[in-house]
Amino acid sequence: MLRSRGRLRGPAALLGPAFVAAIAYVDPGNFATNFSAGAASGYRLAWVIIAADLMAMLVQYLSAKVGVATGRDLPELCREHLPRGAALGLWAQAELVAMATDVAEFVGAAVGLNLLFRTPLPIAGLITAVVAFGILALDQRGYRRFELAIMSLLGLVLLGFAYDLIAVHPNAAGLAHGLVPGFGSSDGLLLAVGIIGATVMPHVVYLHSALTKDRVTCRDDSERRALLRFQRADVVVALGTAGLVNLAMLVVAAALFRTAGHAATTDWIQAAHADLGRLVGGGAALAFAVALLASGLSSSSVGTYAGQVVMRGFLGRGLPLFVRRGVTMLPALIALFAGLPATASLVLSQVVLSFGIPFALIPLIALTRRADIMGALVNSRLTTWAATATASLIIALNLYLLWATLTR
Repeated sequence: MLRSRGRLRGPAALLGPAFVAAIAYVDPGNFATNFSAGAASGYRLAWVIIAADLMAMLVQYLSAKVGVATGRDLPELCREHLPRGAALGLWAQAELVAMATDVAEFVGAAVGLNLLFRTPLPIAGLITAVVAFGILALDQRGYRRFELAIMSLLGLVLLGFAYDLIAVHPNAAGLAHGLVPGFGSSDGLLLAVGIIGATVMPHVVYLHSALTKDRVTCRDDSERRALLRFQRADVVVALGTAGLVNLAMLVVAAALFRTAGHAATTDWIQAAHADLGRLVGGGAALAFAVALLASGLSSSSVGTYAGQVVMRGFLGRGLPLFVRRGVTMLPALIALFAGLPATASLVLSQVVLSFGIPFALIPLIALTRRADIMGALVNSRLTTWAATATASLIIALNLYLLWATLTR
C-alpha cells in the first residue's frame, strides 16, 4: 500500500523508473548526434536539445501514467484495444527500432573501450556483450538492484561531462544565441532530427509503463493520484538530468572544435577524445571515454529490457532475456566486425529511431485520452493537445527530412 511504506522509505522506493528510461536519452547515439551538431553548427542547435527534452518529459510522463492508471503496460493495451493487424505491425516496427538502438549502444560502448584501452572494436563489442549480460542478471535478483545500477551509471555520465564542461570554457554568448530557434541549412535539419531521434526514444515509451504498472498496489483513485505525483517528480528530475547531459555534450563539442579548428570529419567522437587530450588534458579525455563506456553499457541493458516488454506485451509471449540479448546484438556486432565508421553508424541509427517515434506516440496519445481505459487519470484536453502537437511536430520534421534528402 502506498501509505504503509513510511514518510521517507515510501517516496524513495517510488523513484527510479524514470532514471532507467533516462539512460536511453544519454546513450551513445546522443554522443554522436550532439557532438556532430556541436562540431558542425556550434551552439546553433542548443534549442533543439531543450525542446526535445521537454517533449521527452511529456511523453515519459504519459507512459508512466499508463502503468499507474491501468496496471498494464502500453504494448499490452495496444494488443487489447487495437486491431490484431495493427498490433502486430507495431510490434514488428518496434523490433526494428530496437535493433537500431542496439547498434548505437553497442558501437558506443565498444568505442569507449577502444578509447580507454585501445581494444580493437570487434573485441570491444564482445566485451560489451558480456558486461551487458552481467547488468541484466541484476534484474533477476530484484528490479531495485537493476535500477540502482543504471542510476549509478547515469551519475557517472553526468560527472564525466560536468568535468569536461568546466575544462573547455564554453562561450556563454554563443550558447545564448543557440537558444534562438533556427536550423541554418538542410544539414542542420538532419542533425536536428537526429537529436530528436536520439532524445525521444520509442522503446522507453513502452518500457516506462511496464516499470510503473505494478510497482505499488493502490487501493483507490486518491492513492493513484498520489503515486502519479511521485512519478511526475521522478520524470522531471531524471529527464532534466538527461537534458543537462545532452546540452553539455553539444556545448563541449562547440567549444572544443571552435578552439581546435578541426577539419571536417565523420568521426567526431574519436576527434573529440583526441582534441580533449591534446588541448585540455588527459583527465578530460579520460572522463569523456568513461562516460561513453558507462552510457553504452547501461543503455544496452535497458534496450534489451524494453525489447522483452515489447514482445511480451504485443504478442503475449516472450523470449528468455539472455536469448533476446544474444539475438538483438547481432546487427551491432556485424557492424563492428565489418569496420563501418563508428560515428556515422551512430548518427544513422538515430535517424532511423526518429522515424519510429510516431508509432509509439500515436497509440500512447490515443489510449491515454480514453476515460474507459484511464479512469480518473484520463488526459485533460490540454495534455492531449500538447501531446498531439509534439507528435505532429516530430512527424512533420521527419517528412521534411525525407523530402530534403530525396531532392538533393
